[in-house]
Amino acid sequence: MSAAGSPPSASPPRPKAFCRDCLTPVRRGAQRCPRCGGPRILDHDELDTLSIAHIDCDAFYAAVEKRDDPSLADRPVIVGGGRRGVVSTCCYVARIHGVKSAMPMWRALEACPDAVVIRPNREKYAAVGHEIRRMMLELTPLVEPLSIDEAFLDLSGTELLHHGSPALTLARFARTIEERIGITVSVGLSHNKFLAKIASDLDKPRGFSVIGRAETLDFLAPRPVGTIWGVGRATTEGLHAEGLHTVADLRRADEAALIRRFGVLGRRLKALAVGDDRRRVDPEHDVKSISNEITLDTDVSDPAELERLLFRLATKVSRRLKAAGLGGHTVQLKLKTPDFRQHGRNRRLGDPTALADRIFRVGRELLAKEADGRRFRLIGIGVADMVPIDRCDPPDLVDEGAGRRARAEAAVDALRAKFGDDVVESGRVFRPRPKPEPTTTARRDLAQGEHREPQDPQRQTAADPDSMRASDPRRTKSP
Repeated sequence: MSAAGSPPSASPPRPKAFCRDCLTPVRRGAQRCPRCGGPRILDHDELDTLSIAHIDCDAFYAAVEKRDDPSLADRPVIVGGGRRGVVSTCCYVARIHGVKSAMPMWRALEACPDAVVIRPNREKYAAVGHEIRRMMLELTPLVEPLSIDEAFLDLSGTELLHHGSPALTLARFARTIEERIGITVSVGLSHNKFLAKIASDLDKPRGFSVIGRAETLDFLAPRPVGTIWGVGRATTEGLHAEGLHTVADLRRADEAALIRRFGVLGRRLKALAVGDDRRRVDPEHDVKSISNEITLDTDVSDPAELERLLFRLATKVSRRLKAAGLGGHTVQLKLKTPDFRQHGRNRRLGDPTALADRIFRVGRELLAKEADGRRFRLIGIGVADMVPIDRCDPPDLVDEGAGRRARAEAAVDALRAKFGDDVVESGRVFRPRPKPEPTTTARRDLAQGEHREPQDPQRQTAADPDSMRASDPRRTKSP
C-alpha cells in the first residue's frame, strides 16, 4: 500500500516488441503476431525508452488524391503542373517507374507515360495537413512542424497520459491516421531529431524505424554524407572534393579544417557525424517565408501577362498568410529564364503586410525592372521576415486609396470564407477580349459613309441590352 493508503497505479506498458497492427506485446524475435497473425512486428532493445519522433506523411499530395478518387488506387499518380513544370510529388506506383519529386514533368512522363497527372490543390492538402496537426497535438504539446505533412514530436513524460510508451502511442497514432484520414504515415523514433528524421525515411511507406543510442555510431558510419539533413548537392560536392564521402570520413576529418572550408556548417557536420544533435523539439519553430510560384507551359515575355500571373500568385500568398495569422516585412520576386537562370529581387517594406493588393503592387514594381522583353519560364512571389498579422498594414496616411483597397479586400475575403474561393475574382486576372472585326457590310458602309436609320425598337436584338431594357414590358411602368 502507498502512504495514502491506496494501491500504487499500474505502470504503463513498455514492451520491447509489439505488433503494429493490433498493438499486442510479443516475445522478442517473433516473426508474426500470435493474436492477429500480422507480420508487422516492431522489435528493438531501446523501444521502451526512446521518445523523439519524426512523422512524415507518405506521398502526401498523391495519397490525398487517391483517397478522394478510389479509381486511382492502383494507378501511377503524379501531382504537378504542366509539361514544363516539375513533379510536386508522386505515388509509389509512379516511383517504381523512376519518377521522383522535383523531376521535370516531361522527363517524368517519359519514364511513366501512363501516369495520371493532377494539378496541385493546395487548399485541400492544407486542410488535411491541419487535421493531422490537430491530432498530433492531442499526443503532446511539443510538436514542431517542418512542413504541411511532417513534424517532430517529443513524447517524453506522456506514458501515463496515453497508457503506454511513446513507441506504442506512435503506432496507435499511425493506425488512427489510416482509419480516420485515409492516408498513411511513416514514423522515425530515436533519441534526437537528426536521427528520428533519418529513421522515418528508412522503411517507407507505412514504415516505423528505430535508431537507438547504442547503435548510433555503427549505423551512421557507412552512410553517404548526403544522408545528413541539410547537406545538399553543392555541399556534397564540396565534401567529395575534400575526399569526404561517408559519415565515417567526416568523423575522422579535422574540425578546424572543416570550419575553414565550410564555416559554421563545418562544426555542425562534425557533431552530426557522431549523432550529436542537442536541438529540442520547438513548437514555436518560426515560418521563414510564404510564397507561391508557377512554371509556365510556354515562355512569357509580355509584361501585361506577367502582371496577371503575378496578381494571382500574390492573392494566393495573401490567403496563406491570413490563414496562418502572419505577415511579413519583405516582398520577394522570383523569375527564371528559359536557360534555367534564376533572377530575384526583393524590397523591405516600412510596415509589414499580409494584403494581396500591397504584395502585388510591390511585386509589380520589382517586375518592371526585369520585364525588359526577356522570356520567362517561371514566376513567383513571396513574403519573408514574418511577424504576427496584428502588426501588419497600419492605416496609410499618405496613400488615401490604400485604406479603401484594404477594406475592399477584407470584404472579398469574407465572401470567399462564406461561399468559396471562386465566388469573387478580380477583373485583373482576365485577358481583355479582342475587339471584333467589323463585318463586310459594316466595312463597306463605313467606307461609303452610309448612314442607316435606327431599327424599330421592337425589333432590336439581344446584342443591344439598353434597348432590351426599354422595350421589355416587365420593366415598363404602367401609364
